[in-house]
Amino acid sequence: MKFIKNTDGKRDTADVELIARYKSSGDLEILGTLYSRYMHLVYGVCLNYFKDEEASKDAVMQIFEELIPKLRIHEVQNFKSWLHVLTRNHCLMAMRKSSRYQTVSIEDQFVENDTFVHLDISDVQEQQFTVMEKCMETLSEEQRQSVDLFYLQEKCYKEVAEITGYEMLKVKSYIQNGKRNLKICIEKNSGE
Repeated sequence: MKFIKNTDGKRDTADVELIARYKSSGDLEILGTLYSRYMHLVYGVCLNYFKDEEASKDAVMQIFEELIPKLRIHEVQNFKSWLHVLTRNHCLMAMRKSSRYQTVSIEDQFVENDTFVHLDISDVQEQQFTVMEKCMETLSEEQRQSVDLFYLQEKCYKEVAEITGYEMLKVKSYIQNGKRNLKICIEKNSGE
């Protein structure tokens, strides 16, 4: 595939060193060198979510554009893991946005027996999940990412710090504050 080249064999400068050089200079060529090492992985993750080559190629370019400001403000120790999380979040947000505007025919959604639709999930549980999902979107990016990794993906503090590139104390703070903000939001919106 001409779109993506795997340059793993040409890795002579460590990721951390390239990140430091990019942060100090702002040189997009340095960032491009770093990104090109993992572009094939980013494309693979996008293709897994979107199931469409063109949408995945577009996402690869959008993620590179996201890197320009984000990499300058985040402390990243493991670029590959951090980039994977950034890619996954980008894909999920893009899918969430596109599903908001999707129109569906009533015939496509018609089911004679609604037990197939809900399976074992009650309406109350479904509503709670919707409220929680809505409230997760109100958290800051750092809190949302940390809470998601810690509670939903069951990662430990150390793993969250490695994946996000945040310092351990920051991770603990983001999780604690995110949990509190999430609880407040859920309590506020549960009565709706």
